[in-house]
Amino acid sequence: MAAPERMAWAHVPDRVSPLLADLYQFTMAYGYWRAQRHEEPATFELFFRSNPFKGGFALFCGLRECTRFLRGFRLSEEELGYLRSVLPPGTHPDFFSYLRQLDCSGVTVRAVPEGTAVFARVPLMEVSGPLAVVQLLETGLLCLVSYASLVCTNAARFRLAAGPKRRLLELGLRRAQGLDGGITASRCAYIGGFDSTSNVQAGFLFGIPVTGTVAHSYITSFSSLEEAEPCRLAPACGPGAPVDLLPQGQVWLGRVCHLLGEDVAKVREGELAAFLSYAAAYPSNFLPVIDSYSITSGLLSFCAVALALCELGYKPLGVRLDSGDLCRQSTEVRRAFRTCAEGFAEPAFLTLSIVATNNISERSLEELSDTENEIDKVGVGTHLVTCPLQPSLGGVYKLVEVRGRATMKVSEDPEKSTVPGRKTVYRLLDTQGHPVLDLLCTCDEPPPQEGVELRCHPLGQEQMSITVTPARVVSLFQDVFSRGQILQPPESVQEVRERAQCSLHTLHPRHKKLHNPDPYPVALSERLLSVLTELRRDGNKWSPAGSLREQPAVGPGGSADNSVQQGGRCRLQVEVSDTDIQRD
Repeated sequence: MAAPERMAWAHVPDRVSPLLADLYQFTMAYGYWRAQRHEEPATFELFFRSNPFKGGFALFCGLRECTRFLRGFRLSEEELGYLRSVLPPGTHPDFFSYLRQLDCSGVTVRAVPEGTAVFARVPLMEVSGPLAVVQLLETGLLCLVSYASLVCTNAARFRLAAGPKRRLLELGLRRAQGLDGGITASRCAYIGGFDSTSNVQAGFLFGIPVTGTVAHSYITSFSSLEEAEPCRLAPACGPGAPVDLLPQGQVWLGRVCHLLGEDVAKVREGELAAFLSYAAAYPSNFLPVIDSYSITSGLLSFCAVALALCELGYKPLGVRLDSGDLCRQSTEVRRAFRTCAEGFAEPAFLTLSIVATNNISERSLEELSDTENEIDKVGVGTHLVTCPLQPSLGGVYKLVEVRGRATMKVSEDPEKSTVPGRKTVYRLLDTQGHPVLDLLCTCDEPPPQEGVELRCHPLGQEQMSITVTPARVVSLFQDVFSRGQILQPPESVQEVRERAQCSLHTLHPRHKKLHNPDPYPVALSERLLSVLTELRRDGNKWSPAGSLREQPAVGPGGSADNSVQQGGRCRLQVEVSDTDIQRD
């Protein structure tokens, strides 16, 4: 972990209260306790039902906060007193004695590494432990995962829309849903592919690069050149007396207007004063917004002050555009920069940045990619942190096993049915390293073998069977929490970001399309399908003697196979030497 983040985490509250729960978690826990079922071993899975933003993937985020939540899970006397006041009057007093000693020392968690690209209905976390405890964890874990993963995925889509070269600046704190939302959004946007944040606290906590210069209010607070005084600045290198920027700026303004064929009367005096004042304060961080009044006034003032800085050995950074036709304006600004670079023999003007803001959306970035422009950096706020295209991930937390008995939710809506039993999740890759399929297996069956053909069944289309020959097999689950302790060493936000970008890079482009992406295949092993089929047939009646561990493997001639064949069969062939999925 980077040193700044290690120190800063000491300032983050180490405990999320167990009261971060819906009331019915506590009423259900009481029901388990009254029925003497509260200590029964149980397993829940956390997943989402459909990929967000009608896209082809999501990025899993929030795991670190989840493990910290589990480690600090303990009710205080004050919290117990509050529960006494809100639970129904008939609640037995001894239940509160039980709650008083409650913690997560009996909980174990397996999870996908944070920052991994994930897909609908693939378990992100498996939470096992005493039934009442793991039930109480539901809302807190969903809260910590859902928004974080949603914003991280949204940020990744912005990165895909912007392309790899254009820098993205996260500016969403003032638009975020509260303090926690703002901090989470800044962290997750960086993981998802943004380059920096305006959020100083996020920079302090996580070591994220922080950027920012001046707003319109700074510009409009000046009305005359007298307000810019004193405006003295020493040369950047070597000895030399401080120079008064005000007369220098005025001289350069005249020369710039003559070169660009503009009337100096178009320049607002207060705007020039604001630029001179800020340049004197931060000569190496000079990147003002130039459309407080008009692009012409702002551009002329910027060029004059920037040339005065160059004369003293400083390198101005560029300008920000915040209204109007950003593409057209950027080409006009770049043309002026090139003219000044040539006319005044100043090469620094060839590398000036043009930053665009103004309610940028995913669609805005797509239009930038399709329209001629000279924008180097884009600042995004509202449309990133509020996720207006989909305000919720739709995460769910479902019971899949109790007392060693596989269980499932059966619904008239197939998408709301669950896949029973504890599982292991494998990602199958082709020879070029692209993921081609995520395979859900029972937790005790042998893993898929590299180079060996296997047959499985697409989730949601179990009547079909497909065959896959993976070039590489990756087990997605890691043990992350056990006996009250976090098992994995803490990772810096930079490490999680690197994993996220690598995971996205390996996805085939057809799954990363922003519109109408090809669905990524998720499938069940034949053994897991046999469990699912029997539970559906028996109406979720599954005896302890029929647990997953005791189910025989289903061979090619087994009953499960015959039932699949009746619904039709297709062949999904992934050759070791071919990256494409072929269906016939």
